[in-house]
Amino acid sequence: MDYRRPAPGRPQPRAQGPSVGGLFAAWGRWVASCVWWMEHSFERARADGRPEEDTRVRIFLIMAVFCAVFACLALGAAHAALFAPRGAAGAGFNANALTRADLVDRNGQLLATNITHYGLYIDPREIWDPASAKAQLRRAVPRISAKRLDRVLSGDRRLLALNGLTPSERSAVHALALGGVSFEPEDRRVYPLGTSAAHLIGRADTGGEGVSGSELAFNQEIRAAGAAGEDFQLSIDLRVQGVVENELAAAAEAAGAKGAVAVVTDVQTGEVLAMASWPTYDANRRNSAPEEALLNRVTSAHYEMGSVFKSFTVAAGIDTGRADMNTLFDASQALQIGKRRIKDFHATNKVLTLEEVYLHSSNIGTSRLAVEMGGDVMRDYFQRLGLLDAAPIELKESARPSRVRKWDDSTLASLSFGYGIMVTPIQYVAAYASLANGGRYVPLTLRKGGLPNARTRQVVSPETSATMLDLMRRNVTRGSGRFADAAGLRVGGKTGSANKLVNGRYDPTHAVGSFAAVFPADGPVTAKRYTIFVLVDEPSSYPRTGGYVAAPAVGKIADRIAPFLGVERKADRWSTALGEKIPEFQDVEGDGR
Repeated sequence: MDYRRPAPGRPQPRAQGPSVGGLFAAWGRWVASCVWWMEHSFERARADGRPEEDTRVRIFLIMAVFCAVFACLALGAAHAALFAPRGAAGAGFNANALTRADLVDRNGQLLATNITHYGLYIDPREIWDPASAKAQLRRAVPRISAKRLDRVLSGDRRLLALNGLTPSERSAVHALALGGVSFEPEDRRVYPLGTSAAHLIGRADTGGEGVSGSELAFNQEIRAAGAAGEDFQLSIDLRVQGVVENELAAAAEAAGAKGAVAVVTDVQTGEVLAMASWPTYDANRRNSAPEEALLNRVTSAHYEMGSVFKSFTVAAGIDTGRADMNTLFDASQALQIGKRRIKDFHATNKVLTLEEVYLHSSNIGTSRLAVEMGGDVMRDYFQRLGLLDAAPIELKESARPSRVRKWDDSTLASLSFGYGIMVTPIQYVAAYASLANGGRYVPLTLRKGGLPNARTRQVVSPETSATMLDLMRRNVTRGSGRFADAAGLRVGGKTGSANKLVNGRYDPTHAVGSFAAVFPADGPVTAKRYTIFVLVDEPSSYPRTGGYVAAPAVGKIADRIAPFLGVERKADRWSTALGEKIPEFQDVEGDGR
């Protein structure tokens, strides 16, 4: 048997276009020949009596095995580096890495993200001079607690001395070159917008679990998106959110209010475009925020809202056929129900049409309508409007309303103008939107594009919805909502004012003023339009009514966000595109021309 290799330079036959199968076959034959050669090398060494060759072969085999193992490890590392999902590269070096996706708004703007910071760890068993080490560390990082350092340095195991080191602090400590001092990377959830959208976004704990707001509502989905290297998108528009927060804070401060809320939604999809609760707090410093700032008043605070509820009463009356715009209601004197006398805040002392009842915000008129419809009808409409249950939005903080215990005439009268029931602003907004979108109740959502497979229900007919849109617009141009108007945007809406119950009595010094708006109010009921709701809680300035403390903020919000939402400014029957009022036709001659 000839064990010699082919002579160098010997011409080899050239393959003519080898196939893939042929290449694998050739590779297999080569490997087999190598294995056969190594196996027989031992036999040749023993046959020739050359132990040194036997040793060399064994060394060669060991080296070959090591090379093969090294090659496998190198290939594995290269694969992990090249094909790891986005954000996963290097994660294995950080045992505390958060698996949470970045939260972004509907346009991809960052709302929440993870950053890696370093914790300072000290092993006192490796510290030679604790007193000197303490002094050096205090000079390098002045904010480190001396008490904490003493505790760590006097211990018998490795402990965390300080977390959240800045790059400069880490560099300063590293330059000390102290034995027993080390750093460990840790991921931290941060909110780059600070106070903006703090209640809506919520927060996550140090373990990467959501504990409030959207962080809690979509916790598992955010974690799954993070594992996949993707962002998690919310429905809000950061531009709209910024405007809403700015105008809400200005209105609340001008009124000297205890608190305030504002919400903007898409009436057709149920998407929440902005949600603000004032006062707010810095999401990165939640532990230092006052208790009153932590409450999300949009979802968790209950209010008797007053006359904004008249939209529901009037819509129910129209939808049932009990009334139309020309139906007359006697408001010439107070309405007596048992021992109770119901009066109008702005008494007209005359018989009013349903349109006038709405424009003058007559408590007497809506009370008469509610009593006429009866408890079963009112309860049915309130149920369909979602006013008797917690708002079906993803936020876990969505609270249930107060329970209406009886539906007698006195209660019906109160309910007709927003007393006798306490609801959250988010409940009200969802109900109000159903009057402006063709009569459909659409659950509100923080998901971009709307809630998949949303369970909607018809509350009122499309015809009733169209009538209400026209009535809301008339109220802004001719009624109590004139301060909410915005040039060319065809804003419609309803004012609301209510006194709070204090020590068993309604106290006018503790009031709530609100305004519920929709724009543009013209066009078909299926057209794109938006709601704006502003509520000012306990304004200290006078007057405390919604028309003065909330309506102007609504008009300013509509004016500023219209370009972001693509709402075109144009004229309607009441005003020009520039906001100039168009005089009403007056038939002076009496000939109808």
